[in-house]
Amino acid sequence: MVSAPTDAIVVDCHWVFTLKYRPDESVDRYKVRLMVKDYTQTYGIDCFETFSSVARMNSIRILFSIVINLSWTLFQLDVKNAFLNGDLQEKVYIEQPPCYVAQRVKVCLKKAIYGLKQSLRVRFEKFSLTISGISFHRYHSDHFVFVRRTKSGVVVLIIYIDDILLTGSDSAGLLETIKYFKRHFVIKDMGHPKYFLKIEVAHQKYSVLLYQ
Repeated sequence: MVSAPTDAIVVDCHWVFTLKYRPDESVDRYKVRLMVKDYTQTYGIDCFETFSSVARMNSIRILFSIVINLSWTLFQLDVKNAFLNGDLQEKVYIEQPPCYVAQRVKVCLKKAIYGLKQSLRVRFEKFSLTISGISFHRYHSDHFVFVRRTKSGVVVLIIYIDDILLTGSDSAGLLETIKYFKRHFVIKDMGHPKYFLKIEVAHQKYSVLLYQ
């Protein structure tokens, strides 16, 4: 912890408590995270680019359709503490959160955290650079759809902030991709998706039913 230079980016933060629910609306777990008050950032002074790393809903629906028609296996992955994977280029300092003031100094951030307007951009840059190491290429019509062609077929993934849908015609390529992710990120393998973006996914023999 250090004192912030007079020309540094300084933002406020607070604790945010959230609930994660199961499809039947019962509480799955409680979560708490340190989050920047993004409304304290001024465009052109504290941030110069906004970014949202979410795939189009049409892309997600098309992916489900392809999975059913081609009988591909579909996996859901969750990147834990996703924003902490992003490396900040700017020097950003935060005021210590209420009720947790160790010293009268500001904290310099090296990694992105929730709420900071730069977080989505630097996190996605890190993710894109990492998966390019196993020959994933961004799809031109949706920049959050990535495709990898292998000798045995194709592997496709869609990213929606910290949630990933992964499928393809190459079973070995899918397992290789999951292992690669686990070497570079803290990944929770959720198996076949059952609940994605508040949509319940019901798998049947020849179809997938989406309930919202």
